[in-house]
Amino acid sequence: MNPTAGSLPRNAVRHRRVFVPVLAALAALAWVALWAWARSPYGRYLEHGDWTASGPAAFLCQAIPAGDVIVPAVLYASSWILMTAAMMLPTTLPLFNAFDRLTAGRADHARLLVLLGLGYMAVWGAFGLLAHGLHSAVLALLASAPTLAWHGWVIGAATIALAGAFQFSSLKHRCLEKCRTPLSFVIEHWRGHAQARQALALGMHHGLFCVGCCWALMLLMFALGTGSLGWMLLLAAVMALEKNVPWGHRLSAPLGFALLGWAVFMVAAHV
Repeated sequence: MNPTAGSLPRNAVRHRRVFVPVLAALAALAWVALWAWARSPYGRYLEHGDWTASGPAAFLCQAIPAGDVIVPAVLYASSWILMTAAMMLPTTLPLFNAFDRLTAGRADHARLLVLLGLGYMAVWGAFGLLAHGLHSAVLALLASAPTLAWHGWVIGAATIALAGAFQFSSLKHRCLEKCRTPLSFVIEHWRGHAQARQALALGMHHGLFCVGCCWALMLLMFALGTGSLGWMLLLAAVMALEKNVPWGHRLSAPLGFALLGWAVFMVAAHV
């Protein structure tokens, strides 16, 4: 009996019974954690505001050396990782699916999957730091310019218009195409040597394309409310459909028009 032929059904069964439920459970756990956090007395920390004004975070800021930097950074990183895991893990199921099948016969298969995920999340973490820096700069600008603060809606409208315009860009579609064909991506970049380093690099590489096609939609969370689970769910569903269903690419233009129309409506309502 050919052992290779016999191993394929076992791998398929393991994949169906273990891999998909585990990944789905991780995404569900992230959503539950976000829900519990949002409903707790510390839900305001998800909104990235008044971290150091009062409450436990303010106490820690005073008790820990350099706490006014470390505490907000830890809180922001925790909320961003949870939000990214909840919103992006379902969209990357095909990538993990393809990599899981390709490396199923390796003894270090589980470790390679973890490294793939770490690389992917590291890229989103770096994007989160940039977004947080931009958000902090905007808040500082609003605090220093009362006139601009009275017209804060302009920043919201500009963010929504930017997300709408990006839906029509060639960069969006090039990155989206890479995300929509994960098996080709894995086969193209996986060489099978220096496996740990390659798995991490593969996750980072794919994460770059994922950020490339979704960064503008993720920035919407700063305009709509970073602690809003409803908007998170809606945007996560849109991004998952764009990436993973055969007709997903047809959503890009209608979504772009809808966002641009929303921005125009906001401007018309304020002038």
